Amino acid sequence: MTILLVCSSGGHFKALQQLRPFWGEYPRLWVTFRTATTEQELQGEAVRWAFSPTNRNLPNLLRNLGLALGILRRTRPTLILSTGAGVAVPFLLLGRLFGSQVVFIESITRIHSLSLSARLVRPFLHVLYVHWPQLQSRYPRAELISDLVLEPAERAVSGLDGVIR
Repeated sequence: MTILLVCSSGGHFKALQQLRPFWGEYPRLWVTFRTATTEQELQGEAVRWAFSPTNRNLPNLLRNLGLALGILRRTRPTLILSTGAGVAVPFLLLGRLFGSQVVFIESITRIHSLSLSARLVRPFLHVLYVHWPQLQSRYPRAELISDLVLEPAERAVSGLDGVIR
């Protein structure tokens, strides 16, 4: 199994990094933005740098769409896992068309409504994970990462095991 890990830098990157207990044993490729932090943290990892910014930037959306198409053609990942944000949209949409399992983990900060990225990709996802019952009640097909005693990453990892096993 090959995993494609797609996220923006900052908190989205940190959240996906915390899921290492799940994805760490598999061949993987990261797609994120080049920052001092991501360069340092991803030393030794396979990485493709995405185009930033993505908010209201049509040229970068098109560049990332081309990047996604090229990466998906070459790697054919079994699973595409993302914590958002905008950079994830072309990868998740095209990934579904390429036959990958596509999974989005919504930010723990989203209590009452989905992020724009999650709303855009939701119809194409195999699994949407949310952290809060209030949010799941609005989106009943979303999977709740339910045990609030555990760290968010541990909750997500325990839920993800069922996606590919």
